[in-house]
Amino acid sequence: MSFQTIDYVILVAYIVIIVGVGLWVTRRKKGEGERDAADYFIASKSLSWWVIGTSLIASNISAEQFIAMSGSGFALGMGIASYEFMAAATLIIVAVFFLPIFLKSGIYTMPQFLEQRYDGRVKSVMAIFWLVVFVFVNLSSILYLGALTVKNVLFAGQNVLIGGMVVDPLWIGIIGLGLLAASFAIGGGLKAVAVTDVVQVIFLIGGGLVTSYVALKTLGGTSAIDGFIKLTKVAPEHFDMILTEGKTMISDGNGGVKDAYMDLPGISVLLGGMWVANLYYWGCNQFIIQRALAAKSVGEAQKGLVFAGFLKLLLPLIVVIPGIVAFALNADIAKSDEAYPWLLYNIVPTGIKGLAFAALVAAIVGAVAGMLNSISTIFTMDIYQSYVNKQASQRKLVLVGRLSAAVALLVAFPIAIMLQNLDQAFQFIQEFTGFVSPGALAIFLLGFFWKKATANGALLAAIGTFVFSLMLKWSVPELPFMDRMGIVFLLCCAVMVVSAFLERSKDSRKSIELSSDLFGTSRGFKVASAIIVVALVAIYTVWW
Repeated sequence: MSFQTIDYVILVAYIVIIVGVGLWVTRRKKGEGERDAADYFIASKSLSWWVIGTSLIASNISAEQFIAMSGSGFALGMGIASYEFMAAATLIIVAVFFLPIFLKSGIYTMPQFLEQRYDGRVKSVMAIFWLVVFVFVNLSSILYLGALTVKNVLFAGQNVLIGGMVVDPLWIGIIGLGLLAASFAIGGGLKAVAVTDVVQVIFLIGGGLVTSYVALKTLGGTSAIDGFIKLTKVAPEHFDMILTEGKTMISDGNGGVKDAYMDLPGISVLLGGMWVANLYYWGCNQFIIQRALAAKSVGEAQKGLVFAGFLKLLLPLIVVIPGIVAFALNADIAKSDEAYPWLLYNIVPTGIKGLAFAALVAAIVGAVAGMLNSISTIFTMDIYQSYVNKQASQRKLVLVGRLSAAVALLVAFPIAIMLQNLDQAFQFIQEFTGFVSPGALAIFLLGFFWKKATANGALLAAIGTFVFSLMLKWSVPELPFMDRMGIVFLLCCAVMVVSAFLERSKDSRKSIELSSDLFGTSRGFKVASAIIVVALVAIYTVWW
């Protein structure tokens, strides 16, 4: 079933609303002065908890969640939802132990914190690294995977004729999604990104839930609840949260099969490397943590993160269950990643199809907008102001931020199109990030909680994370990816400890002054956190 007029109307309505809200937030009221760096990069520390929570989810969820996680749901089931469930627990830890330190430091960026705790060398190395990864890996991959979704869903994978020329819809998707995000992100800064993210999440959650509801009702015949009950009976093995080695075989993307245990290695998902990936992503990644840096207060930031934790508990229903439903309905697809598009074409009715696709676009645009803002913040504050123009005016900093975001987008366009020539682009990106996260997390954690940690040790860990990861990948190829991350994290911590002892390091004058008051939380936060923990225990107990 192709798109009908009502579907296009809903999609256009979404675009008009999101651009309108973005431009409304970007406007300058009569009598207001020029926008300064604090306003542009961290929204003048004015964000409320509900804006922070929704913005975190909008930046985090993109096409790879809707398409790739639904595909994994089709192939192996609820086990892939551990990424979402574990993130809910991680957000609590970050809110309690990371955020108070960052907000006390008064920073705009993660590299600024590294300079405060270590030195300028560590800041510069990590700033350059993050810029390279954000532009050449993250931004380009979000655009590519998003455009691939647009091509497959909106254009049925077919080329289109424009002005007598045959055009690959991949280009239309890449440029269209990029310009849609840029229309408000470049002009309005973080506040425009965060406020439009609220609208994005309404479409994302609303459209996603409607799609899941329709899919489950189709399976059940009478109601979505009946459909879910039937799903657990038709595909009981797809509700195993902890995989057993050798039990679940999936496609390796090259025409063969592999053990899903290599991606989700049993109990170590709960006890090993996934903690490294999540703590780095949610606690040390500028792309994510920048929203919390813009909070009105520590308490407001903590409430925002726990709110995002609740949304994380909901997301598997939106991004994993549809894939399992497609499996139960015996979807006629060549690859598991086609599960979600198959549902849109064959199950979701006219009108709702447009809403579901708008949810996909909202997820993609929110992620692109957030990435552009993070790139401009790091480049402006950690590169331009530090090394090019230390006396730059506030107006100049904002201008440089806008220009750097525009340049990043222009650079990402051709790189995104080239990713179609890379086999398993998503897996490559995930593994590349996994080479970095162990060392980066070690640098931050020891910087927080060990006063003897040194700048030289931090630099060695930054190098060691690549060296150790490559050595283990080459020498122990049968070692699951997540287990490798856990081992590399411990090795990087060991390198920093040994380095400090070899330097005969004393407590650094740049160390963080910790106190019990620093990590205090409100009663409401404690109650909300307890509910999340109980929910996670229940989920893993029922579907162990």
